[in-house]
Amino acid sequence: MTAPAHALFEPFRLGNLELPTRVVMAPMTRNFSPGGIPDAQVVEYYRRRAAAGVGLIVTEGTTVGHKAANGYPNVPHFYGDEALAGWKQVVDAVHAEGGRIVPQLWHVGAVRRLGTEPDPSVPGYGPTEKVKDGKVLVHGMTREDIQEVIAAFAQAARDAQAIGMDGVEIHGAHGYLIDQFFWEGSNQRTDEYGGSLANRSRFAIELVQAVRAAVGPDFPIIFRFSQWKQQDYSARLVTTPEALGEFLKPLSDAGVDIFHCSTRRFWIPEFEGSDLNLAGWTRELTGKPTITVGNVGLDGSEFLQFFGHTEEVAQPASIDGLLERLDKGEFDLVAVGRALLVDPEWALKVRDGRIGDIKPFSRAALGTLA
Repeated sequence: MTAPAHALFEPFRLGNLELPTRVVMAPMTRNFSPGGIPDAQVVEYYRRRAAAGVGLIVTEGTTVGHKAANGYPNVPHFYGDEALAGWKQVVDAVHAEGGRIVPQLWHVGAVRRLGTEPDPSVPGYGPTEKVKDGKVLVHGMTREDIQEVIAAFAQAARDAQAIGMDGVEIHGAHGYLIDQFFWEGSNQRTDEYGGSLANRSRFAIELVQAVRAAVGPDFPIIFRFSQWKQQDYSARLVTTPEALGEFLKPLSDAGVDIFHCSTRRFWIPEFEGSDLNLAGWTRELTGKPTITVGNVGLDGSEFLQFFGHTEEVAQPASIDGLLERLDKGEFDLVAVGRALLVDPEWALKVRDGRIGDIKPFSRAALGTLA
């Protein structure tokens, strides 16, 4: 490694949030919490990463306390005494190793299918109703529904603060509920929550405002957003820097402290005429710290390795280009996904120049909490 690796291992501070390194564990759904309760193996999974140089852990997506929030089996809840007690053990273990941790607060929205736990009779909830053969597959959310979901996020943030979490991340990306409101293709509403992008952003803005009111001025709020969707990798919410600035400013004003800018490959320029990626543009436009993410530390294998069925093996790759961009200040923090999922000591091995010792990733890694 020839680039200045030290940039990744410098501390970061924002208000009361102090991170020992710039390495962030990206949120990755793991399905290892039966009944929605994180157990001892989940505690150890996160502890190992904190012990090995990860400055900030963003947990796997955790569902807020709304009946339609969940879309997958064995996903952890972030509500209820048992689940919160489990997360408190995670927090204590991470802090004991010198790391910091935030939960990713999640509502899947219209992605939910009938038959999904915890109540199989509850359909997906989304901006627009979807009916097939006389059966409601997606319940079009009323204004009252919107306020209930906002209240659930605010309560989850209060609970995160109460059990000692270091902030929260709001999941506004990848075609889930908040993003479904952003996206014109999924939001056909004719009220104040539909129409222009400013109106389609109203739900997210009100949600961030409610979370900020719930936790006070000093508790960090991270907001994750993306251009691409699981349903459409080529989707573009905005196509110019000017439009991106107009989209982000109200969210920033509402109380977002850090933007987590989800891309599939961090090195791809976001707009023509500039080498800046999405995190770089977001930092420039908002003045807020940003997290970059997207195939960090692995060769150019497809993202479908996580969600799809390919048996391709992703090999460790140089991060010299990323380190140079971090050192220049294009973004502030670096989220690592699959490379850190398969190898808890990824950060230490990078720091010590032991790239050859990093484990390759294959879908088999998803079968255990290593």
